[in-house]
Amino acid sequence: MRHETIADLLLDRVGDDRPGLRTRERTWTWDEVVRESAARASLARELRAPGPFHIGVLLDNVPEYVFWLGAAALSGASIVGINSTRRGAYLEQEVRHADLQLVITDEAGLKLLDGLDIGVDRDRFLLVDGEEYAGRVAAHACEPVRDPEITAATRMLLLFTSGTTGASKAAICSQGRLAALGYANCAKFGVTRDDVTYCCMPLFHGNAVMALWTPSLTAGACVTLVPTFSASGFLPDVRFYGVTFFTYVGKAIAYILATPEAADDADNTLTHAFGTEASPEDQAEFLRRFGCRLIEGYGSSEGSGMIRLAPEGPASALGRPAHGGVVVVDPETREPRPRAALDEHGRVTNAEEAIGEIVDTEGAAKFEGYYKNDAANAERVRHGWYWTGDLGYVDEAGYIYFAGRSGDWIRVDGENISALLSERVLRRHPQIVAAAVFGVPDARSGDQVMAAIEVPEGVGFEDLGLPAFLAEQADLGTKGTPRYVRVSHALPATGSGKLRKKEMQHDGWRTDDAVYRWVGRGEPHYTLMTGEDKTALREEFHANGRRRFLP
Repeated sequence: MRHETIADLLLDRVGDDRPGLRTRERTWTWDEVVRESAARASLARELRAPGPFHIGVLLDNVPEYVFWLGAAALSGASIVGINSTRRGAYLEQEVRHADLQLVITDEAGLKLLDGLDIGVDRDRFLLVDGEEYAGRVAAHACEPVRDPEITAATRMLLLFTSGTTGASKAAICSQGRLAALGYANCAKFGVTRDDVTYCCMPLFHGNAVMALWTPSLTAGACVTLVPTFSASGFLPDVRFYGVTFFTYVGKAIAYILATPEAADDADNTLTHAFGTEASPEDQAEFLRRFGCRLIEGYGSSEGSGMIRLAPEGPASALGRPAHGGVVVVDPETREPRPRAALDEHGRVTNAEEAIGEIVDTEGAAKFEGYYKNDAANAERVRHGWYWTGDLGYVDEAGYIYFAGRSGDWIRVDGENISALLSERVLRRHPQIVAAAVFGVPDARSGDQVMAAIEVPEGVGFEDLGLPAFLAEQADLGTKGTPRYVRVSHALPATGSGKLRKKEMQHDGWRTDDAVYRWVGRGEPHYTLMTGEDKTALREEFHANGRRRFLP
């Protein structure tokens, strides 16, 4: 029987004695997971107050997080994952926006919220590591039941977008959409009852909930939890639990590949994984080293199901449009873009004509909106279409490709440059762990290309041999070669591991990290920018009447 709600998917696990949740300390059967969820659902019902039934969770990936996901499903509440990497006024604003009734956290989370006015009284906090908590939960032990008013339309999650390109927004996800994703992702990623899934991405993000927890629940696979992602702990965890499937973001894969290679790396149980933003080179290297196939996909907290996987296609392609309504259009005219012509390196030779915004002309009704954000809703749904805000193109064979976010075009000397292509080139370097490319204003006109790269401790810019490396990349044009390179051992990132490109673009070459600059023509030649260099450059902006382009 196909269930339409997460509540019914959970109740279907009552009596299931297969392992449902594991940590290094303990294993719970699926039956136990549901009963733990039911007790917390009963507690939530008792504490419910007038207004939106929103429960904030500020925890690492610990069992209590999973139990409260289940509790929300059974009680008809909505879980609001609080991003533990946020701080200060930004955190306060984000949490207040969600209109919480309860906050589930621990002593560490309590310290993070200390002094912030999030609109929740202190007596509405439940500390999972507090003395009274276990007793309160035990007192609410009961047979698992669902609130009878729950339907597919019942709100289940408010997922704050990662905010890599601007202020985050709370995307609404209903029980029906989440349940449908459970079935779809089981089929799409090949998750079965015999899988052991590894949750190393944060549960406050859609990646972990939509692509791992929900299909694991649907299939009855065992979920293994680690509090936070650790590159050095990844393979030991895989071997300890017998992991077969996990989810990722591209930066996490880069960190794993940056660990020292061992002769027995492939001696593990991994078979497949799903995520985004792993380069074709990293996908091939991960398969070679660990024997695990990375399934790159396309989706977001707001919507999914637009792209059908096509493993027979080019490694850099997302797949094929899932239906005829998924098209790449000119954002101004709404006309479909012509097919992309690719050269022998896979580079688009008619980028100006072929690259446009990915839209779903049939997807507006599926978009469930952002919580209390009419302006953002209007931006997503225009002319009856769902606009992703992502750039893409379709090749002659009908495969669709991701070309970056809507802000990833850099206008250099009158030509549009793809930041994504330059990022992929930089990520090929064996000592570059992560890279972000963006446009910064030129002192005279237009923009220049700037890259921010992350390298391991002990590696300096001079160790990279970057000019020679870039010169060897046949698919990198001269205009796509960075004029500025920021070097860091820890670039700013979101809680889900995505680089904060907007923040780095705002800082530009004014960051406290070391910045190397290439001036002139010919082969790239980088020199470290001094304080005097930055002052002189700022004065050049003044002299050319472009001071307004500097923050």
